[in-house]
Amino acid sequence: MIVKSHARRYTWAKEDAVMDDITIVIGSDGAGFSLKKTLIHFLEQNGVRTEDVGCFDADDTENYPQVAKRACLRIIMSKYQNRGILICGTGRGVCISANKFKGIRAAVCNDNYSAERSVLSNNGNVLCMGERVIGAELAKKIVGEWLSLRFRDGPSTPKLAEISAIEDENMA
Repeated sequence: MIVKSHARRYTWAKEDAVMDDITIVIGSDGAGFSLKKTLIHFLEQNGVRTEDVGCFDADDTENYPQVAKRACLRIIMSKYQNRGILICGTGRGVCISANKFKGIRAAVCNDNYSAERSVLSNNGNVLCMGERVIGAELAKKIVGEWLSLRFRDGPSTPKLAEISAIEDENMA
């Protein structure tokens, strides 16, 4: 749960012990670099550990699939305990790239409702955004919403089992 303070800072409630155990793996290409830096600052100001997997400069020419690959491998190495945020111009390219990895459920979220549903309905573990699509303040609100939620077994559980079965068939 996130509690908004009057200073527009977010504080993750102490009963949400999960936040103490995870790192947000964050990456972007050059088109998403500025928003990535803003979100790293936002997360760290609010006590959330981050791991920056690149790019490290707005003029970096590395393509987004390589950044998404590094982020997803770090999440997989954590046994899916860590979550990721990926940013490019639209969010679409990093999302497509991230979803090529077994167990990664990435979604482009340009609004709070999409962020909510990505976790509650799809057990999403990678949030994708486009710097050319949304502004920094909206991005912070979306990240705050996304981090405040945890998937719980319920009506979506059988659907996720079907997704896992398809992954097993096609990503062996």
